[in-house]
Amino acid sequence: MAVRGRHRRRQQSRINRASLTVTAGGAGLALPLVAAGTADAASADTWAKVAACESSGDWSINTGNGYYGGLQFKQSTWEAYGGGAYAGRADLASKDQQIAVAEKVLDGQGPGAWPACSQKAGLTRGGPAPAAPEAAPAPRPAKAPAATPTTTPQSKAGTAEMYTVVRGDTLSQIAEEQRVKGGWQRLYQANRERVGTDPDLIVPGQRLQVKPGAATPPKDRPAPRAKDRTGPEPTGKQAAEKAAAKAAEAKKAADAKKAAEAKKAEEARKAAAAKKAEEAQKAAAAKKKAEEAKKVSAPSTARFSSPVDAGTGTPYRASGASWSKGYHTGVDFPVPTGTSVKAAASGTVVSAGWGGSYGYQVVIKHNDGKYSQYAHLSALTVRSGQSVQAGQRIARSGSTGNSTGPHLHFEVRTGPGFGSDIDPLAYLRGGGVKV
Repeated sequence: MAVRGRHRRRQQSRINRASLTVTAGGAGLALPLVAAGTADAASADTWAKVAACESSGDWSINTGNGYYGGLQFKQSTWEAYGGGAYAGRADLASKDQQIAVAEKVLDGQGPGAWPACSQKAGLTRGGPAPAAPEAAPAPRPAKAPAATPTTTPQSKAGTAEMYTVVRGDTLSQIAEEQRVKGGWQRLYQANRERVGTDPDLIVPGQRLQVKPGAATPPKDRPAPRAKDRTGPEPTGKQAAEKAAAKAAEAKKAADAKKAAEAKKAEEARKAAAAKKAEEAQKAAAAKKKAEEAKKVSAPSTARFSSPVDAGTGTPYRASGASWSKGYHTGVDFPVPTGTSVKAAASGTVVSAGWGGSYGYQVVIKHNDGKYSQYAHLSALTVRSGQSVQAGQRIARSGSTGNSTGPHLHFEVRTGPGFGSDIDPLAYLRGGGVKV
């Protein structure tokens, strides 16, 4: 039962006066405390409706949530309003006994003690009272403990002021708001019998003296913990779980940031490696191009090649009637038919074909302006206008034309035609060929 207090002037009834008279006289508390004719009594049917709303009409319910019985009494409320005279808890008392205690709560706090169900059940002060319950048959002590008074005795009406506890209150808050001299310690000392041994445990509906007079405050007791009125204070376990969740969230964010930074660094590394590889590729291509250009633009002093790999036969300028000019205009290399014939130097083929008495011949113009002739060939492997390199095969030797046997006739000229010959061996040696 969610008990909620009210700040209001105390309305005395015959029940209260009777109970106070008994308490003040020191006599044992007789049962039942509540007379059948109380001014604020409700009908048994109304209480049954309240129970139906609070606990589905189960008068013995105990779900372990701190509220007991059909009308869902909190233990402190059950004891404060005399329920201990019937049973230790409300769920152990009979229906009529629970209603008897509920009548006292209704008289002390009004229908608001059951804020939602009182409206649904039509619970109000007044109306026919239920029959007084019988006390439980279990044996009781000779003097049953008196219920804690929740009203100001008339004998102290001029010297004490009462405060009704509401949800979320603490002794320190009440002492500060009500300006209690001596603070919460004096307020607790004056109301220790009502509050009990734990100053942190006060419940809605309790009535406290807020003008305690000269009571001596207890020593060495910690101040009650301030509570948030908007909700329950987190337990130690909840605070630890919250801190752990917060730490886990922070770690998750840090890990995500670290992973993002690592990914960014890896992407930068890959980009740098790709750029380096591209630059190396470009440099290699540029080097190759430069080398090729160097080969193309090689100076005329570039190294020459011997036209065949063989020794010489008839020398240059050898005299005799066998030659139309009266002397040999070239140099002969005696080699078998089919021997590879190579260009003596780089240049361009100006003639490749039949050359009369020379048989099949090739004539090449070199970069230095000189011309070389290769005669008496058996086969040609180049054509007119083709560029050749020093040492490149251009034909095969033979014995075509005016020839006395297989050999290569090799001439070097200053012009492309017959009669402009120069010493061919001197030309080859000038190009680095050892012949």
